[in-house]
Amino acid sequence: MTERQEGVQGMIEGQSGDWRETGLRRSRRWLVTGTLALLAGCTVIPKGTGPIAEPTEKAPDANVLPTDAGRHRVALLVPMTGPNASVGQSIANAATMAVLDTSAANLRITTYDTATGAGSAAARAIADGNKLILGPLLSDDVVLVSNVARPAKVPMITYSNDSAVASRDVFVMGQAPGQSITRVLGFAKSRGVKSVAAIIPTGDYGQRATAGLTEAARANGVTVTAIETYDRGNTSVASAVRRAKDKGRFDALLIADGSRIALQAGPLAGKGVKLLGTELWSGEGAIAKSAAMRGAWFAAVSDQRFGQFEKSYATRFGATPSRLATLGYDSVLLTLNIARTWKPGTTFPTTKLYDPQGFIGLDGVFRFTASGMAERAMEVREVGAGTFATVSPAPPKF
Repeated sequence: MTERQEGVQGMIEGQSGDWRETGLRRSRRWLVTGTLALLAGCTVIPKGTGPIAEPTEKAPDANVLPTDAGRHRVALLVPMTGPNASVGQSIANAATMAVLDTSAANLRITTYDTATGAGSAAARAIADGNKLILGPLLSDDVVLVSNVARPAKVPMITYSNDSAVASRDVFVMGQAPGQSITRVLGFAKSRGVKSVAAIIPTGDYGQRATAGLTEAARANGVTVTAIETYDRGNTSVASAVRRAKDKGRFDALLIADGSRIALQAGPLAGKGVKLLGTELWSGEGAIAKSAAMRGAWFAAVSDQRFGQFEKSYATRFGATPSRLATLGYDSVLLTLNIARTWKPGTTFPTTKLYDPQGFIGLDGVFRFTASGMAERAMEVREVGAGTFATVSPAPPKF
């Protein structure tokens, strides 16, 4: 990335260049005190003086990276080319915004493209002296990166939602389907739902959703009448709903998938059946526009601050951000939080990530469990006539 900002000190650097920013440090925690005030007000994402141009690919200005002995070297590993490039670019842009909005002078964030090889990207990042890795996005890439980062004692704060890759040095920030299912099922139980059936895709996400549903149902005293799987690549969704109905009546049907599958399955559930969804429904306008989905519930992180973030992002970059972009923003806030007591050039203090009170960002309150998985405060939304309405707010703290 090559876009420069003049007269500034901190730096976000892409593989092909850099961004420079002004700086100051924040207080010990972005929880409830300083950060909450920023996030609650307009200053969390200031309008700035003008849009920042979209980065372009060209050769770096020098063959040797600056040493920046007084700054923390942090690598951002995301896909900048290939099929997931738009998501990776959104995350990288959001990381830039976080540095701008906090005026961080003590970080140098360098972006590496995982689409050309996550393992080789990690090797370059470590050779360049980075002591923390933000990313990657995909769980398969997390494994490849950790194989390189772990021997070098460089921890990772990843954007994956796969709890299976979490460990003592791999922290997972993504929204886990099990947490979303637990939240929505608990709410449904409070509204009279006593039994649930589910249609769940095959694959890793489906396996995590199945485990989450089983555990949540047991914890909430809800009967699971059927769990039917289907392949996303064929027309087996209707068959899965039919098999679930053949196994007996149920109060609610969980559709553990995105809008395309939900819009196929929802109308088939039957009269009087409450539809439940996961975090994959967040921001899916097609679901809100469907009469058949009206009254459905799903749980996700709060969208309270996303609208403001989206507007500021569009002003700066002339584009609409991916909903996952906030992970990039919040990971930088988290890094700045820890950086106050982290000596540049030393090993990142992962023990600081286990604060039981948690941290706060654009997506609300979160904290890391002993396994390294982010536990998130989630809200429950109801599908209305073209809108989503929050029917159970996310708790403001743990």
